[in-house]
Amino acid sequence: MNARIAPEADRAYFAAFLDLRGKRGIVVGGGPVAALKAEVLLRSGTQVTVVAPDLCPRLSELTLVGALRHEAKRFQPGDLVGAEIAIAATDDPSVNESVSAAAKALRIPVNVADNAALSSFIMPSVIDRPPLQIAISTGGASPVLARKLRTLIESLLPFAYGKLAALAARFRAASKRRYPDPDARRRFWEGVMDGPVAEMMLAGREPQATEALERMLAAEPARDASAGMVSLVGGGPGDPGLLTLRALQVMQRADILLYDHLIDKGILDLARRDAERVYVGKEADNHALPQEDINALMLRLARAGMRVVRLKGGDPYVFGRGGEEIATLAQAGVPFEVVPGVTAACGAAAYAGIPLTHRDYAHACVLVTGHLKDGTLDLDWEALARPQQTVVIYMGVRAIAQLCEKLVAHGLPADTPAALVEKATLPRQRVIEGSLATLPELAVRENVKPPALVVVGEVVRLRDKLAWFERGQTPVDKSVEARALQRS
Repeated sequence: MNARIAPEADRAYFAAFLDLRGKRGIVVGGGPVAALKAEVLLRSGTQVTVVAPDLCPRLSELTLVGALRHEAKRFQPGDLVGAEIAIAATDDPSVNESVSAAAKALRIPVNVADNAALSSFIMPSVIDRPPLQIAISTGGASPVLARKLRTLIESLLPFAYGKLAALAARFRAASKRRYPDPDARRRFWEGVMDGPVAEMMLAGREPQATEALERMLAAEPARDASAGMVSLVGGGPGDPGLLTLRALQVMQRADILLYDHLIDKGILDLARRDAERVYVGKEADNHALPQEDINALMLRLARAGMRVVRLKGGDPYVFGRGGEEIATLAQAGVPFEVVPGVTAACGAAAYAGIPLTHRDYAHACVLVTGHLKDGTLDLDWEALARPQQTVVIYMGVRAIAQLCEKLVAHGLPADTPAALVEKATLPRQRVIEGSLATLPELAVRENVKPPALVVVGEVVRLRDKLAWFERGQTPVDKSVEARALQRS
């Protein structure tokens, strides 16, 4: 059989993590690239010696503080004797080749910067959450792609995972004593990593996580290891890209999602694939599930040991009845957390090109709801009609005529700029711009439907210059510039 020599792009590397603590490592080169390589070795506990006639400022600083040794000379093959790893990072190809040849002769792992052919190992892009490390390699084919993937994973991986790994290390010996059988021990740690202990660590509650893990090892009631939890999560104003990292992390671990009608399908698609999705949305005159039933469902699921995500549009504490739901959980003693979201007012204003505050137009911003608990519009009209402030009205589409009429009646000029933002932050977003006098008729003419926000204030005038989102849209998706009625 003829063996095929794989081309460089097909080279299969053996992935491994080397223990270099206290071992001698040689870096040949004194420039910025050598400095980056030296710092990677230092972080792994390697005793680094840099061989180079001159050093860049960073290497000089590391030498000055005693982090590494410097041998101010040109490289000689004998410099590698006694080393356990070597890195060449000079701008002289002949020197790099010499380092590679000498290291291979001594059977020392060697890396030559930007030259996989001369290297016996390559340095991957690393996500570092001590003691947790994730290494990414393209086999030298595309370091840029490796860095891109690293950035992507960095954005999704909480720093708290490192603390979670450290917590597991602290209790590793105890878990071996408590569960000598490897399979039983594996199941125990799966319960830790998939349960409330991990949730508490990721939420920044390290003392509580430690206590919970100690109770699990002490074999207290099984519910300590399997008790459920509810995460009240803000799904943002609509665009899945505006979901917070914490919200995404929680959704990826959820057993079941209870979601409202304002949650875009693109957001639901980001949840764990096998998580159950239950629609509990509430719209005017159309409640999929009454609030009391939603509260009872959350309690029942959490008590059954499930990780529940209660997913609400915008921010759950801004007209989302999140406070009522959390109060129910707190009273029942069910563990919970709250994950804030980008509230609809902020998202709609930003994507419509309307700053909520501006030193020349508005010194304050007021958020109100146009649909109160008893269905009335009994608002503090005098407070809303003050000058130099922006008023954002949630759930106000159906009452737009009354809203504008009341604001004018309490002192705002009829020509005060006002806008309706429909389906904010989504590709089909529309902005209907007019005034308090004209907006109600414009809303009827353009058949505006919820979800939509009403924005009132002089800041609306800034849309002409700041409507960045629409300029990137196709004509069919652009907002409706309905000023003709206002001028007539």
